[in-house]
Amino acid sequence: MTHLQDQHIIVVGGSSGIGLAVAATALRAGARVSIMARSRARLDRARQQLDAGDALQTVAVDVTDESTVQLAFAGLPAPDHVHVSAAGFVGGSVLGTPMTELRAALDARLWGAVHVVRAAAPRMTAGGSFVLTGGISTERPAKGAWPTAVATAAAEQLARCLALELAPLRFNAIAPGWTDTPMWDGLLGASKADTFAAVAGRTPTGRLVTADEAAQAVLLLMSNASLNGEILHIDGGLRLA
Repeated sequence: MTHLQDQHIIVVGGSSGIGLAVAATALRAGARVSIMARSRARLDRARQQLDAGDALQTVAVDVTDESTVQLAFAGLPAPDHVHVSAAGFVGGSVLGTPMTELRAALDARLWGAVHVVRAAAPRMTAGGSFVLTGGISTERPAKGAWPTAVATAAAEQLARCLALELAPLRFNAIAPGWTDTPMWDGLLGASKADTFAAVAGRTPTGRLVTADEAAQAVLLLMSNASLNGEILHIDGGLRLA
């Protein structure tokens, strides 16, 4: 990944979890990194944790607001690669959950990604690429989690479609399995350890994915110029079990 040296990588949703790991991995590869997230406080913590000096910029942005996304990208140097990691878990009953809650899944993972592409693609350097974020829920949907499953499937299909629509820019996606990130602390609470142990027991590798492993996959998709329209599964084989 040495050719990422001095390239500008933007990580949308880069203040925690996989996005933060992508930023850290890219910085170690010698890239210049800009991370975007909604929370200024979390961005400040990420900056302190990464401790990268002038090689790192942070920008507060709401990915669901296209005008804000346009302004954020306009204030940054042209990107060489963009990773969109800004998405969380959305669950709910198709009959009983308010539509505003259900729409949030697609607002972030699909339409948020579209906002980013519309802002970044016209300014992207030659040979540039996007890495979107799908997930294991595309192939292994779970009861009560259908909004997330539909959203991850949409993000993965968007990468395939835009690889043709906006060629020669490259579009790929990662499909992470269960990954130990701060998102799960609030979702699972005290049951987190037991839930993770049960999932690890079903996974052929016997363990969960790490954020660093997912980040390495993102940088592979950025650095290999022949990877295009790919969905890279990082799930320890759980989708097969």
